[in-house]
Amino acid sequence: MSSDIIAAISSVIGDVPRPVALHEPLFAGNENAYVKSCIDEGWVSSVGAFVNRFEKDLAAFCGAPRAVVVVNGTCAIHAALMVLGVQHGDEVIIPALTFVATANAVVHAGAVPHFVDVEETSLGMDPQALLAHLERVASRQGGQTVNKLTGRPIRALMPVHIFGHPCRLEELAAIAREWNLVVVEDATEALGSTQDGRAVGSRHTAVFSFNGNKMVTTGGGGAVTTHDEELYQRLKHLTTTAKQSHQWAFLHDQVGYNYRMPNLNAALGVAQLEQAPRFLAAKRALAAAYMRAFEGMKGVRILPTPPDTESNYWLVSLLADQADPAWLDTTLQALHDAGLQCRPIWQPLHLLPMYREHPRGDLTRTELLARRLISLPSSVKLGLPMIGG
Repeated sequence: MSSDIIAAISSVIGDVPRPVALHEPLFAGNENAYVKSCIDEGWVSSVGAFVNRFEKDLAAFCGAPRAVVVVNGTCAIHAALMVLGVQHGDEVIIPALTFVATANAVVHAGAVPHFVDVEETSLGMDPQALLAHLERVASRQGGQTVNKLTGRPIRALMPVHIFGHPCRLEELAAIAREWNLVVVEDATEALGSTQDGRAVGSRHTAVFSFNGNKMVTTGGGGAVTTHDEELYQRLKHLTTTAKQSHQWAFLHDQVGYNYRMPNLNAALGVAQLEQAPRFLAAKRALAAAYMRAFEGMKGVRILPTPPDTESNYWLVSLLADQADPAWLDTTLQALHDAGLQCRPIWQPLHLLPMYREHPRGDLTRTELLARRLISLPSSVKLGLPMIGG
């Protein structure tokens, strides 16, 4: 089957020189001009016009009133959890099938990751599995939800839009309301994705990443979007060392964090965001081409966007019908030997040494899916010829 997969990928990407990266940035707009202006004017750190401009542009793009940009997505999650009231010793429910930064940020906030299973359709958190797990291990005590097995409060729920595919967010949010959990939407991979016609990040406090492998990049960067003006002000304060406004004095009223995005990075982000509609069109055209190429191939299929959603297809992924570690390793080796830098999905978090003893539900589907998925070369530039870019 490996030769068929290589042939299908090659039919889509054509004669692009090998090796072909999994995902690489594209700088084809005003990036040079905007970054040069920062250097020429001397505004290169966290104070500068592009920081405020990027926040404004990003909020508008995501359909949220406010955005705060920070140095990376992990810091964005950490800051969001803190201002939403997650405290030391709390538990935060997250999917076990996500990038390790999701769990790491929970730990940075002093809390405990609590893992639940995912669904095959979106790879996101499974609402039925979540509800069944809560009914089994949690109880409501004095207005909060408590894990009966650990005695710790369960404070928050953090769904993740894996590979840009929107999860069943509103069903999950309804469960969160029922169990008095705050919601943090991990949209670090999903900028530009939509659900029921609305952009991800437009309904709840959400976090984004602009790492170098994302569709829109600032080199390293992240953001939190929110509808809550008070939460926005607290985010701004916390992420700028909790410094109080004063003409010259250094006055700080709490332990803060030096998370503010530098102006250089924000300049890059402004230029990238200007091209986001074209980037999205290219990504979706590439995904459609992969679907055509793999149509009818036995044993594998391209993971489509879930119903009533439109993915940004950050990573286009191939899903095998059966879980087979030997197939996964053999196929990945053949792809790399052919100059195609494909990869498996992340190791499920509960199997990593630092998280093996953490609370969790039944993660059978997570473990099976981890042995069935291969992400294909998904750079924006591969799809541009398909839209005349």
